[in-house]
Amino acid sequence: MAAVARRPVRGEAVALRAARAVRRIVSGSAAREVAALTRTAEVLQQPVTTGRQIAVTSIRGGAGKTTVTALLGTTYAHYRQDPVLLVEADPALGSLPLRLGAEALRWTTADLADIAVPQMSLLDVTGYLVQLPDNAWLLPGSQGRIGAMVDTVTYERVMVALRRYFGVTVVDCETLPAEVARVALSAAQARVIAAPATLDGVTSTYSVLQWLRALPAHVIEGTVVALSVTTPRPGIDVDAAAERLASAGARVHVLPYDRHLAAGGPLRTELLARPARLAATRLAAEVFELSQKRR
Repeated sequence: MAAVARRPVRGEAVALRAARAVRRIVSGSAAREVAALTRTAEVLQQPVTTGRQIAVTSIRGGAGKTTVTALLGTTYAHYRQDPVLLVEADPALGSLPLRLGAEALRWTTADLADIAVPQMSLLDVTGYLVQLPDNAWLLPGSQGRIGAMVDTVTYERVMVALRRYFGVTVVDCETLPAEVARVALSAAQARVIAAPATLDGVTSTYSVLQWLRALPAHVIEGTVVALSVTTPRPGIDVDAAAERLASAGARVHVLPYDRHLAAGGPLRTELLARPARLAATRLAAEVFELSQKRR
């Protein structure tokens, strides 16, 4: 299907990039930005005693959860020295391999559930995974064709088997209220709810947060909403929407509109606009910091 794709575009036009660079120089914000990025990098590079699992889900398809999963995974892989794993626990034809630019798929989540044993080494395990840049690895949910869906038993077996090999594992879950997604949210040390910056997206996500508030307190306290702006001119007040979602008890991060992300296809971080790249890094840092607070 690569033949149908257009050439990847940068996150923002040349004129916008130039204007942004001039504003940074004139305002003197470059030094403050470097200091903030240094602090963020320190958070992302903190050591872990046990692997951190981060579950990403949404209330419906098309909310941007796979894009958020890819952004988180590539950010952790860029900053951390230990191996990072991205797991696709979505129904048969998830798009995480496409987003990560995987060219070949062999073993799936269901396959590895029947193979993984405690005696395996990291080298043994990675032989069944798709290698990505920066010491990141992918476990796809399918081989690119319709097959068996991942059930809770399979998911739990895989996650228990792989946890000790990877410093951070980011899971692209089913949409809520599917059973695997609920199990993943419960077992993870931190959770991300992907929400599109639309009226129905914000409304349905607010309902999910209300449901999470009825669970043990650590669940909502360890949850972050990634509010994605998918059009240049969203039909809602994004700042007001973020405040409304935050009132339910979760942290909220806005991912600004970016042409490269909106186009779909393989994620190339060097093509992201600066605001999108910074927002993704801040999101990854806060989610990781929350995961450190939960054993």
